[in-house]
Amino acid sequence: MADAPILAIDPNHPQPRHIERAVASLEAGGVIAYPTDTYYAIGCDLMNKKAVEKLYRLKGRPAGKPLSFLCSDLSDISRYAKVSNWAYKVMKRLVPGPYTFVLPATKLTPEIAMTKQKTVGIRVPDAAIPMALVERLGHPLLTTSATYGDETLLDPRDIKSLLGHGLELIIDGGYQLNEPSTVVSLVDDHVEVLREGKGPVEAIG
Repeated sequence: MADAPILAIDPNHPQPRHIERAVASLEAGGVIAYPTDTYYAIGCDLMNKKAVEKLYRLKGRPAGKPLSFLCSDLSDISRYAKVSNWAYKVMKRLVPGPYTFVLPATKLTPEIAMTKQKTVGIRVPDAAIPMALVERLGHPLLTTSATYGDETLLDPRDIKSLLGHGLELIIDGGYQLNEPSTVVSLVDDHVEVLREGKGPVEAIG
């Protein structure tokens, strides 16, 4: 897989035929790279066990350390996480955006995407490409930053050079800054900022 192709997609108006090609790779159990509103990510279909295992191997991440996933909207989040009325109001102000929300998982969430405390990290990014992928795929994308060792990869050519052997496709949406999401726990109707990132903390309320 060293020659995973780079496919240029308009980050603001993704071409449908290109999205179809990327989704075909996901449906076939592939891992792909794509830009988000924070950094380049690598991801796969949350519901494809073999693809999930492949993603963990490529990331070099222990199975006990769950990854977050991307949903298309708040109603999609409520399928995989238990969302109280209070949590819904908090998230409604902040999505789509550069926030990861930690919430109690529902039974629909695969075990590998849960913490030992049965929580999940869920995002609705403010970025057209991953949203088009999730909507067309019909499932969330299990997602993690495109990194090599301690280095976050910000350019599709670097991703191809260092991670291309494990990818089916690399989407080029332009150079990305390295700005991780702000991680917020909303468990038990209580705001706890677990990591400050691109999303302004003062906007959480």
